[in-house]
Amino acid sequence: MVPRLRPLSSRLRRTLSAALVTAALAVPAMGAAGPADVPAPAPTAPAAVGTVSTATLAERYAATRTDIVAAERMAAAHGDRGRATALTGMADPARQFLFFDGRDGGRSGEVFGDLATAQRIAVLVPGADTDFDSYGRLRADATALQRQSGDGSAVIAWLGYRTPSTKEPAILTADRADQAAPGLQRFVAQLRAARPGSRLSVLCHSYGSVVCGRAASGLDVSDLVLFGSPGTGYDNVAALHTKATVWAGRGATDWIADVPHLKLELPFTTVGFGTDPVSPGFGARVFAAGSGGHSDYFKPGSPALTGIARIVLGQTPAPAGTPAGRDA
Repeated sequence: MVPRLRPLSSRLRRTLSAALVTAALAVPAMGAAGPADVPAPAPTAPAAVGTVSTATLAERYAATRTDIVAAERMAAAHGDRGRATALTGMADPARQFLFFDGRDGGRSGEVFGDLATAQRIAVLVPGADTDFDSYGRLRADATALQRQSGDGSAVIAWLGYRTPSTKEPAILTADRADQAAPGLQRFVAQLRAARPGSRLSVLCHSYGSVVCGRAASGLDVSDLVLFGSPGTGYDNVAALHTKATVWAGRGATDWIADVPHLKLELPFTTVGFGTDPVSPGFGARVFAAGSGGHSDYFKPGSPALTGIARIVLGQTPAPAGTPAGRDA
């Protein structure tokens, strides 16, 4: 006689599910480092965007560059050559930063394109393990998107929060997103006031989509684009309380697909981010993202980059599963 197996208790199911979430999020990024605490002076340039014109932007970029140079000098004096080198590159006169703060892992907003004349503006919100030491990845993505979007478009790389490391428990909760959301809402509101006639989109990669989920109800934008997302922390688009069109995409080889889409209410926190944004139940408009992996959404020539750029331009991207959305 075969013994009858007892069903798992709800507590055991929650424990096993939490373990699955931890493994799925942490294992693909083993070796990734969190943001370093390197001393930096308080910024002197104003945090608010203010009036946007060619003249005022030139002054603002120059003032922010002064803050970057001051942070570079302090990092060098502290003996952190890696951070000092990264900041030296950011202080290049050809680069354009709306805001900068070298403290607490670093905050910055870099502009790609001409913000003073842009009719289409995209704010790119990065995910985990993004800081000044790894900033090159975010910069490359923003550069690729601006080139794909063409003249009349500007992209802002918004590193406006301390991103979690994939090696720390914060990656499993929305705590960092809760801290980041008000800043993203203020920044987008300032852009809307400064460029009232421009089309605004917010693009959210990986953990950045959790930030966007938390901020969604306070973002006056045309489009909210989620890609490489572990979930938003909400069950569906309606729960985001946004008037924006919500898009979602995921590359065929993105490891984020293996993350259990769970939301577990534990005694002191909530673990996981719930419904998969590309699932029919979430209700987003799913665009073709090709065969790329988690870091390939802005790869030149890719269906993902083409689709995201079309959204920024106010055009319709290829739907998922169509020949037009497959890699060449």
